[in-house]
Amino acid sequence: MEYRDYYKILGVERTVTADALKTAYRRLARKFHPDVSKEANAEARFKEVQEAYEVLKDPEKRAAYDQLGADWKAGEQFRAPPDWGSGYEFSGGPPPGGRPRGRRPGGAGGQGEYAQDFSDFFSSLFGGGTPFAGAGQPEGAPGGRGPRDHHARVDIELGEAFSGATRTLELRRPEAGADGRVELRNHTVRVTLPAGVTEGQLIRLAGQGAPATGGGAAGDLYLEAHILPHKLYTLEGRDVTLTLPLAPWEAALGAPVTVPTLGGPVEMQIPPGSQAGQKLRLRGRGLPGKPAGEQYVQLKIVLPPANTAEAKAAYEEMRAKLAFNPRADLGR
Repeated sequence: MEYRDYYKILGVERTVTADALKTAYRRLARKFHPDVSKEANAEARFKEVQEAYEVLKDPEKRAAYDQLGADWKAGEQFRAPPDWGSGYEFSGGPPPGGRPRGRRPGGAGGQGEYAQDFSDFFSSLFGGGTPFAGAGQPEGAPGGRGPRDHHARVDIELGEAFSGATRTLELRRPEAGADGRVELRNHTVRVTLPAGVTEGQLIRLAGQGAPATGGGAAGDLYLEAHILPHKLYTLEGRDVTLTLPLAPWEAALGAPVTVPTLGGPVEMQIPPGSQAGQKLRLRGRGLPGKPAGEQYVQLKIVLPPANTAEAKAAYEEMRAKLAFNPRADLGR
């Protein structure tokens, strides 16, 4: 995926004001509008201009985009940082699934039938799967006079999702500076994560959004939980899956083994004749809830290395004494 320099596309400096930005956009939109332009690449350029303006006209998206820094060059290979979107706090409630790709707000330049999907670069930073899909959509009374809700995505460890935790979070909230430019400024909130919180669950902090114009009660802050990957477990809903290595004789003969779970190790009986890939279940050992999630144990058979004379002799004896052909069914 290639990096897109939205300032360069619109031919403006990174310090451009909102009015100058709009002027540059309108000039380019007229120049490259496919209905009137004589340029050979008019439609492609028109889409680039639309995409750049969609980001830079929105003070909150622009403030986040600026955090990537000015060192990237247009066309360079780019990958969004793994924590992109976490810790940003924006106006508007959390987007219900985000804005679908291809849905484009109207505006100067007459997009009409030419509105199509933005680039993969845009989608990786601001698409429906990111918290930024709801940015710039203040809620409250008409004209923005009422209290406004805010939303932010927060990263939590799987252990915190299982046990619950009290955290002090540092969020970046866009605020207008003295020059009218929006900057990301840090502030902290304290939140209690309930035991059993799931991916995408919303945690409401009453009164910690933006206040109404002229004072009065503030809106709410919605924290959207994002559970970080774990080295042992994969998560689906409230269920967790663990891959459990077994020695061949444990799988063949059965054996009691100790299995890690989120709540601590437990003893589990491996049935004789178990096969690689087979899944066993530990009831109620996933994330807490009503009902609680399950823990699935997926078996993985690990062969001892034949790196000593004794090990090689053991394998030779097995080959001689066991009438075993793992490929017997392939000829049927």
